[in-house]
Amino acid sequence: MSVTDLVPAAASPNASWSLDPGALVVLAGLTFLYVRRWRACGASVGRLALFLSGIAVFAIALFSPVDSLAEDLFLMHMVQHVLLLDIGPILCILGLTKVILRPIARGLLRLESSAGILAHPAFAIAFYVLAMWVWHVPALYDAALEHPAVHVLEHAFFISAGVLYWWHLLAPIRSRHLAGMGPVVYMVTTKVLVGALGVALTFAPESFYAFYEEQPRYWGMSATTDQSVGGLIMATEQSIIMGIALVWLFVRALAESEREEQRRERFGAV
Repeated sequence: MSVTDLVPAAASPNASWSLDPGALVVLAGLTFLYVRRWRACGASVGRLALFLSGIAVFAIALFSPVDSLAEDLFLMHMVQHVLLLDIGPILCILGLTKVILRPIARGLLRLESSAGILAHPAFAIAFYVLAMWVWHVPALYDAALEHPAVHVLEHAFFISAGVLYWWHLLAPIRSRHLAGMGPVVYMVTTKVLVGALGVALTFAPESFYAFYEEQPRYWGMSATTDQSVGGLIMATEQSIIMGIALVWLFVRALAESEREEQRRERFGAV
């Protein structure tokens, strides 16, 4: 008999809103800087909407009931992770343009040049994959739930890994392009490795995490069922994001090929 079987059921988990002053200051500061630059350079409303949507996703992950529910349910913790690792970074980066980044473009390129291997796409893949696998090691995962400081560190890893990973694919300024089939290999390799973790969690015969074993059976789920649903969320999200990204990469490749052909025609006509 598992520990879960001995714990009485509860009507519902904690679904309260929370407020982390540090995270709030960071999100507010980024929003202020972006909006000021957006107004100065006259970028499109669409770019503004994308960036603000990304900020909203981070706010939902960190302040809404998603955060408090994540302390009671593995599946909600997984939702929080994919918001921080994928959805938020993707939307914020898509909100950027070369013009918006012009004041810091040279600094970013110099930083990339001096960072060496840390700026290479291979490092971004390793960082992204390891962030997911390492933080799902039971000892670290339970520690993040039991100690607020470790939880903050976990979130910092996820956000950093997500921003770095998606920057190589989506950033408007990149000195180290992924050429040819590079973007496809970059995407498929990462998503397959992370998706494998989701599959392992989905089909595990028992729960890996003592913290959730000791929780009441919220929403009528055992800890094992909760973990299986969370793993399914991870695997499904990785597959969907990979599919959308591959279509986007294909469309971008066609557009770049067309622009290159137009440049060749103009050059030949001179």
